[in-house]
Amino acid sequence: MALSKKQQAIVAQLERRVELCREFMNDWLLFNQILSAYPSPGVNKAQLENQFLKIKSKLAREHRVLKDTLQDDYNLDANTMNIVSGATNLESIYSQSEVAVKKLQTEWHRAFIAINETLGALEDKKARAEAGEKVFLATADMMAGKGAALNENTKTILIIAGVIGVLALLYFFTPLGEIYASSLRNLLGR
Repeated sequence: MALSKKQQAIVAQLERRVELCREFMNDWLLFNQILSAYPSPGVNKAQLENQFLKIKSKLAREHRVLKDTLQDDYNLDANTMNIVSGATNLESIYSQSEVAVKKLQTEWHRAFIAINETLGALEDKKARAEAGEKVFLATADMMAGKGAALNENTKTILIIAGVIGVLALLYFFTPLGEIYASSLRNLLGR
């Protein structure tokens, strides 16, 4: 069965999402390789520090793009970027206790599993879309449109109605309501 243009566009979007997720996963692996190589004897520690800072920067940039692009398909562990930002440099990581280093490695593995789960879900969705199945694909335009459904006039009317509603509640359901009523009568001359 030939795919419609809309379905082809969805498949193309999913291909991009899979590609971005794979690139992020590959860089996540490189982050760990550099991290693991640092304590090895005979390595050029200055060169590894430089590579480590570069991969951290790249991961931070990619993460934001990945999160914005994947929208509802984004299922990475919330701690993923905390691992990157908390790992200031290799020397400070390995100057900590062995327990702290093991904890960092465990957190890295947990994030790696989440990245793989996300990638697997994207690949499955892409395969289903290629087979002609209709799949939902949230886009940035859809997400931005959630708050843009009301025009300015409607928002203004709703705000005025809300203020009037609050004043009516104060008038009828508070002891101050009688004070407001008598003040209003005095203003009107009754």
